[in-house]
Amino acid sequence: MAVSSDMLLPEIAKGAARKGVKIVATGDCLHPQWLDAIRRLPESDGVYLLDDTHFVLSVEVEDVRRVHHLIFLPDISKAEQLQEGFAAYSTNLSADGRPRLHLNGSEIADLVFEADGLMGPAHAFTPWTGLYAYYNSLAECYQEKADRVSFIELGLSADTDYADRIAELSTRTFLSNSDAHSPRSNKLAREFNRMQLQDFSFKEISLALRREGGRSTLLNVGFFPAEGKYNRTACTRCYRQYSLSEKDDLMGRCPDCGGMIKLGVMDRVNLLADYETPLHPTHRPPYMHIIPLAEIIALALGYKSVTAAAVQMCWSELTSHRTEIEVLVEADLSELSVDPRVLEAIQNFRSGRVDVIAGGGGRYGEVKLPELAGDEDTRGGQRSLFDF
Repeated sequence: MAVSSDMLLPEIAKGAARKGVKIVATGDCLHPQWLDAIRRLPESDGVYLLDDTHFVLSVEVEDVRRVHHLIFLPDISKAEQLQEGFAAYSTNLSADGRPRLHLNGSEIADLVFEADGLMGPAHAFTPWTGLYAYYNSLAECYQEKADRVSFIELGLSADTDYADRIAELSTRTFLSNSDAHSPRSNKLAREFNRMQLQDFSFKEISLALRREGGRSTLLNVGFFPAEGKYNRTACTRCYRQYSLSEKDDLMGRCPDCGGMIKLGVMDRVNLLADYETPLHPTHRPPYMHIIPLAEIIALALGYKSVTAAAVQMCWSELTSHRTEIEVLVEADLSELSVDPRVLEAIQNFRSGRVDVIAGGGGRYGEVKLPELAGDEDTRGGQRSLFDF
C-alpha cells in the first residue's frame, strides 16, 4: 500500500548504487514473502548482498497506541523468532509490511531484545504515530527498557537542532533515515547517515548505533525540518497554520473549514524542550540539510516535476561517473559540465542559501532558491562531507 510496484530488492539495490548508499535497511522483514526474497541473497555477518548493495534486516511496527518503532535484526533466524513472538499479538503479520501489534512499547522491546535486535522510535516527533505524540519521555513508553534504546529516528520534520533541546536524548544516537516509497533517486535515501564502520556487518552497525569501539555516526543528512509535512501546527483539511495558543483557543478546530488542527513538530518540541537552544553533546555529528538532486535540478531549471525529460537528462549527465551523493555534497562543481543554473543551485544548498516555506497539517513545505543570482550570502554555510 502506497508503495511503487517497482519497490523490489533488485530495483532498490540498483537505485542505492546510483545514489551512493552502501547499506540499505530492508524494511518489512517480518512479512513472510519479503523475508523469503531476502533469504535468497548471500549473507555474511548479518548483511545480505545484492550486487554492490548491502541490506540489513529491519522492520517498522505499530504498537497498541499507534506509536511506530524501528527494529534492526541480526539474521533471518532472529526475524523468524520475532515473527513467532509477535504472532499471538497481531492479525496482519502476513498482510502488512508494517504490522500492527496489540502490545505496548515495553512489551515489544522485551521480544526484540530477546531476539538480539536493536530498537528505537521511528520518526519520533511525527504527530500521528511518533513516540512524542503520545508520551513525554522514552521512559513513559519503554519503561525499564528505555536505557537499552540507543537510537531515535528523527523523521522529516525534525533535525539535530530540534532533538538536542530535549535532555534525555543527549545520550542517544540520531538517525536521519527516511522511508522509501519508490526506488527512484528522489525517494530512496532522501535522508541518510554516514557511519564509521570497520566492515559491512550487523555487529559494526550495532557498535556504531551504540557508539562503541570507535564506531559512530559521522554525519546526518536530511531535509530542512520546516519542509516536513507536519512541521507546523496546522489544519489537516485546509492546511491553514496556527500558533499553539490559537490552537488551544479554538479547541483544535479550524474556524475556516471545521477541520482538525494538528499539533506540529516545532510546537511539540517547544513543549518538551529542556533548553531554549540546542545543547549538542560532544558525540553529536553535524547535520547537513539537502534535498534530492533531481528536485534541485527541477528547481534550477524551472520544472514542476522531477520526471521532466530535461530534468532526467541533466540528472543522468551528472551521475554518469559519480554517485548522486558525491554530486550533492562532495564534487568540485567547477569540474562538472552542466547548466550553470544547476551548479549554482547545488552551491546554494551546500551553503544553506535557500528559503523554506514551512509545511504543516499533512502538506509538505516548499524549498525555494534565491531569486537574484549573485546576492551576497548572509547565511551561515554548511560543511561538506569532505570535512568529516
